[in-house]
Amino acid sequence: MSQTVWIARHGNRLDFVTPEWFKTAKRPYDPPLSEDGVVQARELGWRLKCENIAHIFASPFLRTIQTANQVAEILNLPIKIEAGLSEWLNPYWMTESPEIHPQEFLAERYHRIDWSYTSRVIPQYPESEETVLKRAAETARKLVAEFSEDILLVAHGASVLGMTRGLVSGNPIVNASLCCLVKIVRCHDEWKIELNGDTSHLSQTESQVRFN
Repeated sequence: MSQTVWIARHGNRLDFVTPEWFKTAKRPYDPPLSEDGVVQARELGWRLKCENIAHIFASPFLRTIQTANQVAEILNLPIKIEAGLSEWLNPYWMTESPEIHPQEFLAERYHRIDWSYTSRVIPQYPESEETVLKRAAETARKLVAEFSEDILLVAHGASVLGMTRGLVSGNPIVNASLCCLVKIVRCHDEWKIELNGDTSHLSQTESQVRFN
């Protein structure tokens, strides 16, 4: 039995480019992509165009949905929003459980979202590093057990690491830079990494990996 799992981090985010945005934002913990982040997301989509991806899952945060949407437009696929792929709900980054954009906002702008899908894992604020890694690992294992075709998971730095470790033994290190790709292939019951934090599809990459 063979299956390929593609794991991608979202593209560059507006508050990384314009830090003052955070001070006046209505939902400061749910920033959109920056202009170059949109370009990165589109480049990710073209990189994956010829792959045999059947399902796209995205974290419910706006930047991951926007990244997944660029890919979904190129691959002509719907997007399933999975809360188990969420950002690390780190109390040192977020003073409260983050408010994300509501369904009405998303449904009006991102028509590829499949609202019939329900999340398999629901994170709880606050999360420690151990908790987020376990949550992401559990999510990856649940999704590959339920969906046997090749899938794409669009998530965040910590959840990219957690999902990879949830499938691949040995606690691998992942260079989870913006809009990177991890490719994990299952042959029988063993998962192996074929790409680890690859950014060769991007015209612009970050020099320092930031999670927040």
